[in-house]
Amino acid sequence: MIEQILTSVSIFVLNTIESAGYWGIFLLMTLESANIPIPSEIIMPFSGFLVSVGVFRFWPAILVGALGNLTGSAISYYVAIYFEKWTRSWVVKSSYFKKSQNWFNQYGVATVFWSRLLPVVRTFISFPAGLFRVNPKRFLAYTFLGSLIWSAILIYPGIYLGANWSVIEPIFRRFDALVLVVLAIGFIVALRAHGQRMK
Repeated sequence: MIEQILTSVSIFVLNTIESAGYWGIFLLMTLESANIPIPSEIIMPFSGFLVSVGVFRFWPAILVGALGNLTGSAISYYVAIYFEKWTRSWVVKSSYFKKSQNWFNQYGVATVFWSRLLPVVRTFISFPAGLFRVNPKRFLAYTFLGSLIWSAILIYPGIYLGANWSVIEPIFRRFDALVLVVLAIGFIVALRAHGQRMK
């Protein structure tokens, strides 16, 4: 079932880029950063392959990918702000919200930048950044910088491997699984710590 879904997503990504060119990269990278699970690990390596055969040019492809990420991240950021308005009455009463907000305000920019270089996390980091009101100018600047580096990291294998670009997808998928496991462990530890405080 999961393999069928991944295959369908891959076909959608390839067809979109082949039919829409740079705009296809932009659209797909925007959707990815707007919390829609379309893997950049397919988008940019395939774009790198198209660079290798002369369909795309190197820097424009990277730049368009980063701008797509920036646009999607901005959407997620401002959706979070809108969502927070509706939940303010009960969310802000939580001491955990205040602690998290203070932490994110202090380390938010660094968190946003480094998160853009991590599988899974990079897709969803913009929502908490908006929820905790990270400075929007700094958020956008560091999001773009991190996205530019990530796009470059992913496009190089596609150029180097050419038509065999897809062999890197399973490798990144293992990183996705590892990150999910780490996040799950962190969530469980946090729940246990919270339960001990409540006793």
